[in-house]
Amino acid sequence: MKKIILVRHAKSSWEHNVIDHERPLNNRGLNDTNLISSKLLEDKLDLDLVLSSDAMRAKTTANIFVSNLNIDKDIFYLNHDLYDFSGSNLTMVIKACDDSINNLMIFGHNHAITAFVNTFGDLYIDNVPTCGVTIIDFDIESWSDLKQGETIKTLFPRDLK
Repeated sequence: MKKIILVRHAKSSWEHNVIDHERPLNNRGLNDTNLISSKLLEDKLDLDLVLSSDAMRAKTTANIFVSNLNIDKDIFYLNHDLYDFSGSNLTMVIKACDDSINNLMIFGHNHAITAFVNTFGDLYIDNVPTCGVTIIDFDIESWSDLKQGETIKTLFPRDLK
């Protein structure tokens, strides 16, 4: 059995004259990240690996979650392949995970996140919002055998406001 916790990065700011990869979070994004990660703390997640896009907005979202959820920094890695919008790299990264990893958390971008949850989860979500969390269980032993799983939880900022 494998579990994936997918997190779309929080709301980013368009006020800065920076390339897309370097866009920071805005105040709403920072607030939503703290709100969602604090709520997720109740789930007592037992994570084996945490991966994040190396884009500033995803990396910042991930760092706040790592801190608020007391995740061991030794299992947290940045992965440029997760700076992906189509979803093909996201799926490739997941399928390449070592089979010793049972509980995987990934921070990434849309359209990739929404496409993944609608392809591999059993609950259609029109659009995973910024800082939205979707948890999917898979009845597989190997990530390379990835197939449709069961969407067991969604947690979106609007649910807590």
